[in-house]
Amino acid sequence: MLIIRREYVTRVRKKSFIVMSLIGPLLFGALFVIPIWLASTESTDVYFVEVKDESGLFANTFEDTENLKFSYTNLNLSEAKQQLNASNSLGLLHIPDIDLLNPQGITLFSESSPGLEVKSKLEWRIAERITDLKLEASQIDKATMEALKTKINLNEISIAGGTEQASNTGLYAGIGYVTSFMIYMFIFMYGAQIMRGVIEEKSSRIIEVIISSVKPFQLMMGKIVGIAAVGLTQFLLWAILTFAVYSAIMGIYGMTPETMAQLNQLQGQGADFSDSQMQLAQITGALSSLNLVKLLLSFIFYFIAGYLLYGALFAAVGSAVDSDADSQQFMLPVSLPLIASIISLAAVIKDPNGTLAFWLSMIPFTSPVVMMMRIPFGVPAWELLLSMVLLIGGFVFTCWAASRIYRVGILMHGTKINYRVLGKWLMMKN
Repeated sequence: MLIIRREYVTRVRKKSFIVMSLIGPLLFGALFVIPIWLASTESTDVYFVEVKDESGLFANTFEDTENLKFSYTNLNLSEAKQQLNASNSLGLLHIPDIDLLNPQGITLFSESSPGLEVKSKLEWRIAERITDLKLEASQIDKATMEALKTKINLNEISIAGGTEQASNTGLYAGIGYVTSFMIYMFIFMYGAQIMRGVIEEKSSRIIEVIISSVKPFQLMMGKIVGIAAVGLTQFLLWAILTFAVYSAIMGIYGMTPETMAQLNQLQGQGADFSDSQMQLAQITGALSSLNLVKLLLSFIFYFIAGYLLYGALFAAVGSAVDSDADSQQFMLPVSLPLIASIISLAAVIKDPNGTLAFWLSMIPFTSPVVMMMRIPFGVPAWELLLSMVLLIGGFVFTCWAASRIYRVGILMHGTKINYRVLGKWLMMKN
């Protein structure tokens, strides 16, 4: 307890901890909002494209926009390419005499890559024109064809627990990804703190004085648990601040409990509410179908258990080396399962109840991240309990293995460490 208290107090009193606790939710939100905003922002650059149409099918097809300007050329292809080098055009779009049933050979000549946005716009316009020509050849009116297209907005209703509540797959995926990414980030961030703390104490020889009064296992667990408490404190502060920001936003849009009740009753009846209020009502309605208590308790469990599992391994790595540079050879095997779990979330979102998602949520090294991705979609109680039991077992095993390396490694200096040496330390008798 003395070590836990010391590790906790010295870290929560740092200015960096206080600053990150206050601005962390804003930075974390910006991490997701800014890329989306940048992706949706229209470019202000203007690009010029010359069109060489040998088919004669694309006259007046390419109309100017704010970002794209087109000009048709009558030069032959060779001359047009030579002229392109001397002009300020982005590229030369060459359309040969094509077969509408199999349009091949359409090429964009350019000195530099036009980028995905320009390329996709050109492809869309060409495809639209070819489609129109095919409809004309088939004597099908385009307006009739458009009228035949039907867009379906699928309503989602959750009937879990015997009651019907609004559901939203997109929102659940977002919540699952955010919680999974937070666990991934916290494990790496605070696990690295354990490793660096052990390396510093070992290199300064302070650890030799400490272990004269405390057992190596107690020292290791004190560090791990103390830093875990720091991470949990920061998470709780972030949760409180995030809830405060959410409440403030709801208040700005006039989303009082009374307004929410009216929206829930009058949705779809043409009631006089703004689009922002309706969107917030849909999000809040979807959130109400989630078992938030289960989600929060599961997050705390997987956050703590996942951190303890990896924290023990980071402590073992720190005890085995003399500097951060030496630790890199052992970091990859330790962190690879964690990296694999965050990469696998794309597949888990596609099928949160599939075979891959199930097994990744059972393996202790990947379950903290993957299971949090699955929980918002609904996970059977037996799967959740089995995953938790296996994760506890994984922590016990890694803690045992790490302690055997730690007790020897903290007293080793200047020794070249490899995996064979670690294996000997692991199997060494007391």
